[in-house]
Amino acid sequence: MTDAQKTAADTTLRAPGDSPPDSRPAPVPLLEPREGIPPVTATDEALAEVVAAFAAGTGPVAVDAERASGYRYGQRAYLVQLRREGAGSALIDPVGCPDLSALGEAIGDAEWVLHAATQDLPCLRDIGMVPTRLFDTELAGRLAGFARVGLGAMVENVLGFALEKGHSAVDWSTRPLPEPWLRYAALDVELLVDLRDALEEELTRQGKLEWAHQEFAAIAAAPPPPPRKDPWRRTSGMHKVRRRRQMAVVRELWTARDQVAQRRDVSPGKVLGDAAIVEAALNLPPNSHALAGLPGFGHRMGRRQLEQWQAAVDRARALPESDLPQPGQPLNGPPPPRSWADKDPVAAARLSAARAAVTALAERLNLPQENLITPDTVRRLCWEPPALPTRETVAEVLVSHGARPWQIEQVAPILTEALLTDAG
Repeated sequence: MTDAQKTAADTTLRAPGDSPPDSRPAPVPLLEPREGIPPVTATDEALAEVVAAFAAGTGPVAVDAERASGYRYGQRAYLVQLRREGAGSALIDPVGCPDLSALGEAIGDAEWVLHAATQDLPCLRDIGMVPTRLFDTELAGRLAGFARVGLGAMVENVLGFALEKGHSAVDWSTRPLPEPWLRYAALDVELLVDLRDALEEELTRQGKLEWAHQEFAAIAAAPPPPPRKDPWRRTSGMHKVRRRRQMAVVRELWTARDQVAQRRDVSPGKVLGDAAIVEAALNLPPNSHALAGLPGFGHRMGRRQLEQWQAAVDRARALPESDLPQPGQPLNGPPPPRSWADKDPVAAARLSAARAAVTALAERLNLPQENLITPDTVRRLCWEPPALPTRETVAEVLVSHGARPWQIEQVAPILTEALLTDAG
């Protein structure tokens, strides 16, 4: 950081909730890259130089990745940005350099600093980059009680600099990448380590640093999530689809769309919208002419495309009753809370007491309720509590659902008390 940047950071850092000394907003300087925009690394030779430079660097490594969500199929990385003391910044093209395992190994012992780590770790893992230690600046901001935890807001509120905006949702699979996009990408890691240091200081002041370390360790150790069961059920507007035959149409169209999207490497929504799938399911068109009259299957769609979607509808129409999907997903856990009052009034009372207690404690600790303890964990505990609720037995249940030690220490007492609430 330059002397001017250090001065701005020193004078801007405030604890969450503190009021600025002057109500008039001071002008926020636009962040500039310290060494200019680095060239894009897209060859094995250039990658070897980056690996050597970052292996020789010191301290934490700022890491970010850009995907092409909404444009391409899947969530692969199309640009990886890094910065480390002694190495400077690097922009790497995973299309030209699809295997970054050597880079991952070169910085494997370092702490990786990411913003919203769970969003980037899957695509980084796919190209060979897996951290053993990390610091998540977004999660740190949540634990510290910041109201806005987007990277731009955090850099501005904590360090006093404005990040360039406007390129977060562009098609990062574009080649060559325009210079303004590369500038935006490089700036995303420019002050990430500085932000990490400031947040560590704030968490220490609040007595929450150990909490953050436990959260970061859990993220780093988490295995890849299993494939989602029946992903077609997440089609937007699915709540309108009631009959099993209609559900079969959604399933067939969703599957056909996914195959086309994967083959063409485009976002499924660009192949066929969710709203069109739901319309076809609700109307069960008997032929492609009827299908063409539905919203989402208009005149711009070619005959071959219409026939392709109609074939999916026809497959669903021809299925025997025994092969139709069942309504709703098999419950893995308690039923929806709205039904608790009828199914189990005592459990409903426990849940109400637990939610109120968690809300009050989260407010006292100045952090979001979901970071204090996940709502799903609270529901599962209240639906199937231990036979004899004590702090020890409640703690055992919380551990089984993945709660961290700091969370258990905070919530076990209040949840134990809530479990003793009866319907009267």
